[in-house]
Amino acid sequence: MTVKLATDRRALPASRPVPELHAPIPAERSLRLFSGNANRPLAEAICRDLGIALGDATVEQFADGETSVKINENIRGADIFVFQPTFAPATNLMELLVMIDAVRRASARRVTAVIPYFGYQRQDRKDQPRVPITAKLVANLITTAGADRVMTMDLHSAQIQGFFDIPFDHLYAAPVLVDYFTRLGVKDLTAIAPDIGSVKMARAYAKRLGVGLAVVDKRRPRPDAVEMMNIIGEVDGKNVVIFDDILSTGSTLVEAARALRDAGARDIYAAVTHGVLCGDAAERIQASHVKELAITDSIPHPPNSLPSKIRVLPVASLLAEAIRRIHDEESLSSLFI
Repeated sequence: MTVKLATDRRALPASRPVPELHAPIPAERSLRLFSGNANRPLAEAICRDLGIALGDATVEQFADGETSVKINENIRGADIFVFQPTFAPATNLMELLVMIDAVRRASARRVTAVIPYFGYQRQDRKDQPRVPITAKLVANLITTAGADRVMTMDLHSAQIQGFFDIPFDHLYAAPVLVDYFTRLGVKDLTAIAPDIGSVKMARAYAKRLGVGLAVVDKRRPRPDAVEMMNIIGEVDGKNVVIFDDILSTGSTLVEAARALRDAGARDIYAAVTHGVLCGDAAERIQASHVKELAITDSIPHPPNSLPSKIRVLPVASLLAEAIRRIHDEESLSSLFI
């Protein structure tokens, strides 16, 4: 059988331009940051540092209290960062999970959960019979929701990173806090660990500041109650700064300051990454021997709601640089050398 080929060009269909098969993602879409309602001012500050607009998303609650999320822009193929600290109430955690699911279903190329304050992190082990390991549960929820990567700052226990089977970036507020106390220029300064568990962190701060180290031996006769016992190290006649990761009720800090004053310390400062400040914690600190407490804005507080002794330091630049490096596949460790 002979096949006759058409030779009349008029018999062929008109040619059409072939679309580019591998068109690059526009720069304005390649990196997007979306935020829940937990700490939107910090998310907006991060976007200003990155030079991008905050992602357009509606995050609210239905009339019955259920979380509602809608992404209002095309994010197909984009590198998405979902920003949301997960302090109480549990709605903040739920917003994070639902937002991760929403951007995953919108065909994001990669989803990174940016959680400045990782809620439930102090429930990281079974210290009593028949209690949960809630930090592990939260890790499972975030992974199951669809996160490809997690970024957080100053965990209470670094071992929580092992609860995740996805890449985990653990940032430190040290550059921000060290810079503040360096500029403050306090003489004869000694770094203080408020308990034995904080020695490693306090030692790192002492090394960065080039100062000595002392430890407060703390014992808890019952939960949420602290009894200070001994000071390990020389603080007599010294100005001191207490370093910690989380300040909740303030009992540890207030009792540590009292013990340090009794041991002869002069001006007593404190630096804490996450100022949870439950109940009357702020008022207790204002009435304590602490001269000044520096916290970061990882957890928001209403303007003019904190007493004069508490100073809030911004971490937007640190988080923005970490996000940029993750997006560009660059090293994060050099931020903390």
